[in-house]
Amino acid sequence: MTRPLRADARRNRERLVAEAGAAFLAHGTGASLEEIARRAGVGIGTLYRHFPRREDLLDAVFQGEVDALLDLGRELARADDAFGALGTWLRAVVDRHRAWQAIAAASGQDRPNATLATSRIPVEQTGKTLLARAQKAGEAHKSATIADLLRLAGAIGQASDETPDDPKLPDRLLHLVVEGLRAQPRTGKRAR
Repeated sequence: MTRPLRADARRNRERLVAEAGAAFLAHGTGASLEEIARRAGVGIGTLYRHFPRREDLLDAVFQGEVDALLDLGRELARADDAFGALGTWLRAVVDRHRAWQAIAAASGQDRPNATLATSRIPVEQTGKTLLARAQKAGEAHKSATIADLLRLAGAIGQASDETPDDPKLPDRLLHLVVEGLRAQPRTGKRAR
């Protein structure tokens, strides 16, 4: 049985995770743990008490990213603009792609109980809820699936990783995806 963390220990853990997320994004998953601890205002022993292995810290960072995405999805599920909510959520997926790819590569997707392996289902479910709302409102194509949209978001993230000199690329590509997803009223005429 795990005891709940004291308030100061919880704050230390939260600062470590936040600093690790920033460091991994800026310097890769091999970023210095000593520097992460220093930036969090704690000693390296405190870091290792919370995260005995680098993989444990990677999992905590990834879990934080997943939790933020799920929280955003729950918030957006109450938005009046169902289609806009779906677009906002897809943008958040694209924005997190770089961090997720780095963490996935470093932490090993096949490791049992890794956050990476267990996060797919709740992320997909959140996306399905948002897509279903947009489809029910008649704003998104009925043929769209969340699996396809997540693949497209991943492809946009990959393209932006490969083209760092074009910071507007993710916005342009996501705009194309979102506009292509929009249900168009049928006029009876076929496009030529």
